[in-house]
Amino acid sequence: MSKQHPAQITPSSFYFLETLKKNNNREWFAKNKELFLKEQAVIEEFAEALLRELNRHDVIETASGKKSLYRVYRDIRFSADKTPYKTHWSGSFRRATKFRRGGYYFHIEPGNNFIGGGFWNPNPADLKSIRDDIAFDSRPLRAILSDTNFISSFQTLQGEKIKTAPKGFPADHEAIELLRHKQFLLIRRFTDDEVLGPDLVQKASDGFKHMRPFFDYMSEVLSTDVNGSTLL
Repeated sequence: MSKQHPAQITPSSFYFLETLKKNNNREWFAKNKELFLKEQAVIEEFAEALLRELNRHDVIETASGKKSLYRVYRDIRFSADKTPYKTHWSGSFRRATKFRRGGYYFHIEPGNNFIGGGFWNPNPADLKSIRDDIAFDSRPLRAILSDTNFISSFQTLQGEKIKTAPKGFPADHEAIELLRHKQFLLIRRFTDDEVLGPDLVQKASDGFKHMRPFFDYMSEVLSTDVNGSTLL
């Protein structure tokens, strides 16, 4: 039997989420608040260990694993689904300084576990800068997307696309599939068994490390002009 990592996700973490999904109401949650806090502490330890690993190969401004976690409470003000609690654990880490673009995210949920990163909703100016660079020369980005480490972790670039060519770009451009992206997302999925294994922290950290060439490319595009001069 493998030894449990001190920051290892436990079966009880999954069990709590499954039970919460069946009892997603304030009365049950209030009665089981201590159990929630106990399980959340496990996720905090996992996030803290992941933060330590991230800081070995990147510079993160998120202060602690605890600070990375998202609240369990759902914002139901404008949602048809009025269940008050999320039925997953999740958190994110912010890269330090405005010159390091992109961010890291983890999501733990039975049957839907993944790490992710990238650009969920780039503002219009950033999106135009990215598209302009791709249109000028798509080879640097294509080289990143075709790297063996990238493919083994993420398979392909994901994210929402527009249906037609973006304004100002020809529909027959050789990089039209990349230009149609509105989001630029990298996602690496894990099975439940992998999440409960002793090496999830390392596997997640390795996945985040494999995002770096993509983040470095995007950071340069979004912080320098065509001559390489700093914009920020």
